[in-house]
Amino acid sequence: MKRSLEKFNRLVDALQQLPTIGQKSATRLAYHMVMNDSFGALKLAHAIENALSSLRKCRSCGGLSEDELCSICSDERRNHELLCIVENAKDILTFEENALFDGRYFVLDSVEHLDISHLRDVVKSGIREVIFALTPSIANQGIILYIEDKLYDLDVRFSRIAQGVPTGVSLENVDILSLTKAMEDRVSI
Repeated sequence: MKRSLEKFNRLVDALQQLPTIGQKSATRLAYHMVMNDSFGALKLAHAIENALSSLRKCRSCGGLSEDELCSICSDERRNHELLCIVENAKDILTFEENALFDGRYFVLDSVEHLDISHLRDVVKSGIREVIFALTPSIANQGIILYIEDKLYDLDVRFSRIAQGVPTGVSLENVDILSLTKAMEDRVSI
């Protein structure tokens, strides 16, 4: 039977590669797509294909974009004196979805690939305050200290979001009230 359902099993395996999707969920999703909603499944496949072919990193902030510059970086109405450093592009979506911040962003992604000269150029473009919106942890505290050291000679104020965000919890899993409070009560460092 396993051999006769090879394509179904490949679909289940592919779905299991997604975060938080285990064997049972993947099987339920695959069955639903194949047996109950083939049109929806084709629509999903087409949306994935379009996203993969047209989305890229913004050359300025590292967030998601369909163009060279994302809509946030190209928006002249935003506060160009505030820069919020986040761990990944999903964090930008969290802030924007809830209208918590009206400045610019910079995505870290990883310390190994941190382009400090690009970050310095962004800060030199008129940034007055750098806000660290990183998940509280010892490692991220080290990253904050490293970036502060590299930007020390620039005339910029450093702050971090308040500790309303629990240690070890990613921003996408924080309730809106805690995230709002953390942003409003950010502290200088």
